[in-house]
Amino acid sequence: MFFKVFNFLKVTCFFLLVFFSSNLSSMPIKIMLYGDSLMAGYGLTQDKNLSSVLINKIQKNYTDIDLINASVSGNTSNDGLARLEWSLEDKPAVIILCLGSNDMLRGIDPIITKANLNEIITRIKEKNIIVLLSGMLAPDSMGQNYKQQFDNIYPELAQKHKLIFMPFFLKDVALQEEYLLDDYMHPNHEGIKVITNNLFPYIKEAINLLLN
Repeated sequence: MFFKVFNFLKVTCFFLLVFFSSNLSSMPIKIMLYGDSLMAGYGLTQDKNLSSVLINKIQKNYTDIDLINASVSGNTSNDGLARLEWSLEDKPAVIILCLGSNDMLRGIDPIITKANLNEIITRIKEKNIIVLLSGMLAPDSMGQNYKQQFDNIYPELAQKHKLIFMPFFLKDVALQEEYLLDDYMHPNHEGIKVITNNLFPYIKEAINLLLN
């Protein structure tokens, strides 16, 4: 009798293990957008913002992907650091980080911006989350010294932390009137399409790291 019960328990445990393993393996990969208004979708309807356009493109190539838009308009790097732990409760596997443009617009010392971004990246990596860092560039109007310090933040952090790195989030969009809203700063729907196409190869790299 004892051996019958023991064998039954073994078989039951085996099937439970198979059941939970299969469920875990089928769980979607969570990708989080973590930025400011450029990612949040300022001035755009829900169906035309970055998260909507991007998830449509991703799901044409991969199944079981969830996209979380944890971006907040107006955020500085310090704001992003302050809300990080709460945002990480969603347990993303990949975070696309693009903060700092509001620091630059406010003339915040690039040393402070770099320190905040470094701390954000460090905390994310402690959770074994893949970081895709997207850089920003300061305009010449900020002055050559400021521009050089600010522009160097992103490649230096990418190299330090060995991150997947997209050098400029607004590549092919910045200063292109047909891709910008009337404020000449934020991307319109056509600009979002350009950003999506530019960003997608880096997302593929991150997803493939998880799948391989």
